[in-house]
Amino acid sequence: MNVSRRLWIAGAACALLLGTTALGCSSTPAPKTAKVQAGDMPEGGDWTGVYYSELYGYLHLVQDNDSMEGRWMRPVKDRWGELHGTVTGDLIKFTWTEHVIGAIGPNSTKEGRGYFKYTRPEGENVDDKIVGEIGRNKDEVGEPWEAVKQRNMLPDLQSIGGTGSSDIGGGDWDGQNQESEAPEPPASPPDEAPAEPPAL
Repeated sequence: MNVSRRLWIAGAACALLLGTTALGCSSTPAPKTAKVQAGDMPEGGDWTGVYYSELYGYLHLVQDNDSMEGRWMRPVKDRWGELHGTVTGDLIKFTWTEHVIGAIGPNSTKEGRGYFKYTRPEGENVDDKIVGEIGRNKDEVGEPWEAVKQRNMLPDLQSIGGTGSSDIGGGDWDGQNQESEAPEPPASPPDEAPAEPPAL
């Protein structure tokens, strides 16, 4: 049997098995999922709060029943992101999007999936943490993300982000520089004095 006929038969077999990976015919790998199980929250634990990591900055999370929303701003303020997820005990699984401030086009946003586990270290008077990963596109693993819950800080989702990645200056994250009142209309130019007639 010649080589071209062998390739044709292999291609036909893959076509018949399209959508399965039994013989390795699929060209699209299956999404990478996290091998984590949901458990109970630590006593008094609460997802709603602000969490800090050196890489991702302050992550604001707000829980509403079994839904979760979050936003973060990178420490150097060049990117901000948002997540939407589902809460099951001490586990949230979410989708995320991160915007590059001032950028437009295909490289202006990245997206994917991820998960966090809510944890409490051993000891007295310790700070709760979230530990998880984010992945690109349909993967939910890939890059580790660990953050410490901040004491006496309330989340404020509206303080981060904007209408999209094309917001120069990062949208409305720099809330203290936003005007609280409507801008004044432009002033009319002053009336010019009539020109004097030329001397005779």
